[in-house]
Amino acid sequence: MRLRSHRPRAVLAVVAAVLLGAAGCDASGDGSPAPHGTAEGRPSPKPTPLWNRSPRSVAAVGDSITRGFDACTVLSDCPEVSWATGTDTGVRSLAVRLLGREGAAERSWNYAVTGARMADLPEQMARAVAEKPELVTVMVGANDACRSSVSAMTSVAGFRAAFQDAMGTLRDELPRTQVYVSSVPDLMRLWSEGRGNPLGKQIWKLGICPSMLADADSTGSTATLRRAKVQHRVEQYNEVLRDVCAKDRRCRFDGGAVFGFRFGTDQLSHWDWFHPSKDGQARLAELAYRVVTARQPVGRADGPG
Repeated sequence: MRLRSHRPRAVLAVVAAVLLGAAGCDASGDGSPAPHGTAEGRPSPKPTPLWNRSPRSVAAVGDSITRGFDACTVLSDCPEVSWATGTDTGVRSLAVRLLGREGAAERSWNYAVTGARMADLPEQMARAVAEKPELVTVMVGANDACRSSVSAMTSVAGFRAAFQDAMGTLRDELPRTQVYVSSVPDLMRLWSEGRGNPLGKQIWKLGICPSMLADADSTGSTATLRRAKVQHRVEQYNEVLRDVCAKDRRCRFDGGAVFGFRFGTDQLSHWDWFHPSKDGQARLAELAYRVVTARQPVGRADGPG
């Protein structure tokens, strides 16, 4: 009788042990697996970084700056000195720094168009997507502010919608492709640096950024207010670029580095004293390379991908 009275308790003990084992309880009693390895005792693999600091292909979209406009000859594109994809040894473009010169020639593409505005970016992005690049560079917005008048500038809402559209075009096809987004340059500084050159001011009269550069020597209240409005719109565009990029975990904004760069006469085209010279293109490449290869993006930490 005594043996029979112990049997139910023994059975219950076995059942409880089986249930606890199936639940995977550890010594802490919280049901969590052991934190420092697999069941076989091997260490857990490190999570893959979200941002690849060494992409193997690059596509560029944007405007005249990315086309190297006026960097070699007057009123002409010069894509070989482009900060993004050029092959000129004096510039050492972002693609060259990442891929080497031969790699840049084989695995980089420049779909920027001189005169392009943000509304043109979705179409450019669609062309870039076809190449399946691991990194896309974006530099656009100057032409949205550089209009015939202040009232003709692209609205902030329109600028945002077009950028979101372009990012959507990319993400629909390439969810893991990385994006480097440059801030819009400081147009006020470009005006102040270039206005002292007589040749540059003559070129400006051909229609280069009239909202900022018209009546270049005037410092009256009307001209000053006009330039201030253009500058404020550029700052608003940069906020849009920052905000939209921040919502995409594989997008890095430059943190305002291009806007904050103090272009001097050596960095400006000696044809129009507004677009970057070869030296200016090299500086843009350096700024981009710093952002793309940084361990952490500006103002945000990467997580595992």
